[in-house]
Amino acid sequence: MHYTLKQLTYVEAAARLGSIANAAAELAISNSSIAAAIDGFEETLGYEIFVRTPAKGIALTPRGSDAMLVIRRLLHRLRHFDAEMQSLDGTARGRLRIACYSTAAPAVLPPILRSMTEVMPEVAITVLEGTMKQVQEFIETGEADLALSYINDIAPGQVLEPLFCPPPYALVPATDPIAGSARTTLAELLTRPFIMLDLAGARETYAALFESEDLALNIVHTTRSSEILRALVASGFGVGLLNIRPFDYRAGESGYRVLPIEGVKASEVFGILRPGSARPPLIVQTFVENCIALRDAGGFDHLLVK
Repeated sequence: MHYTLKQLTYVEAAARLGSIANAAAELAISNSSIAAAIDGFEETLGYEIFVRTPAKGIALTPRGSDAMLVIRRLLHRLRHFDAEMQSLDGTARGRLRIACYSTAAPAVLPPILRSMTEVMPEVAITVLEGTMKQVQEFIETGEADLALSYINDIAPGQVLEPLFCPPPYALVPATDPIAGSARTTLAELLTRPFIMLDLAGARETYAALFESEDLALNIVHTTRSSEILRALVASGFGVGLLNIRPFDYRAGESGYRVLPIEGVKASEVFGILRPGSARPPLIVQTFVENCIALRDAGGFDHLLVK
């Protein structure tokens, strides 16, 4: 069997984007080139890896899903090989793929990327956003070189570098009497309507805080967007909880206040997750070392509410 790198790249893009047209647009080639790569790949394999549905794009078959794991792992290794060959003179070069938990991305990425442009000016960075589960999958499938996320479980063969531990804090409307306080309590929040961030991991963590105190929440709204949660709080619909201080927060200007919660400590680690089965390429090593230096210099302190 003979496959080309170009063919595998085209097939992977089609699978990731769920559309031949979208893959062609991303790679700046024709639709027919993507279709020909898929047809040739399936013919060589002897089985179909995609189901084609008119007007709905394409989807992986069960065998196609297994094949895609192998393809992505290979492309991941080839990306590392290419980056290493470009960096033999000791200067990190190439493309780095970073998976990032979407809720944290607006606050966490700017200081990191700002620092990266100084330390790694010849590195292009692609950011893949997703839920905590998706971010973990990006690492497992090789779609991303490393991940920035809250880390609850580390799979065998993975390495974690902690960056900070953000304690949950309260968001309260600026018009609420407790908005002028230095901090609040879980019992005090319980007397207000509650807006829940309905994301796996966040939902369980925040609910457990009240359950540990034998308190029942009055949940009036749920949302999967931290921006919508902040907008609802600012509009006076209730209070909510988050971990990382919003990047654009200005006390007195945002319509809401962020308050530390008495007696509540950090229970989650936000950090860098990467495969640890082999020596990381220079491009990954440099990124991790720079994030550690940023952490040690207090570069993430502004994200914490304590």
